Amino acid sequence: MIETFEVTTSGQGLYEITDAVRRIVGRASRAEGLCTVFIRHTSASLTIQENADPSARHDLEGWLNRLVPENDPHFTHTAEGADDMPAHIKAALTASSLSIPVLDGTLALGSWQGIYLWEHRSRAHRRRLVAHVGE
Repeated sequence: MIETFEVTTSGQGLYEITDAVRRIVGRASRAEGLCTVFIRHTSASLTIQENADPSARHDLEGWLNRLVPENDPHFTHTAEGADDMPAHIKAALTASSLSIPVLDGTLALGSWQGIYLWEHRSRAHRRRLVAHVGE
């Protein structure tokens, strides 16, 4: 089963999408299998991260912004703003797809794991994702 869905972001940060993916897995009615989530963009990404303490997500965001700062004088891809090229690099360093096992009809995530869309651009976006639940 394949489903597409959208996530609206309001700027840089991690947006939890675990519940949306869980609902898709529930509709797939598979006891076992694999759920793959793919983001159809080059300036946002996906990650599995701590979902209990928001300071972990805050620290990740700060670390990645220090690693890939805006206004680097070496960037030539700047027509869409100072955050555009850093967003592409951040997406390249992270993941455009995730695969999560499905056991007993549910995502086999750990107790403190959540699935996140990681928005790397400063302004709001509507991000399109595809989820596949299969064998």
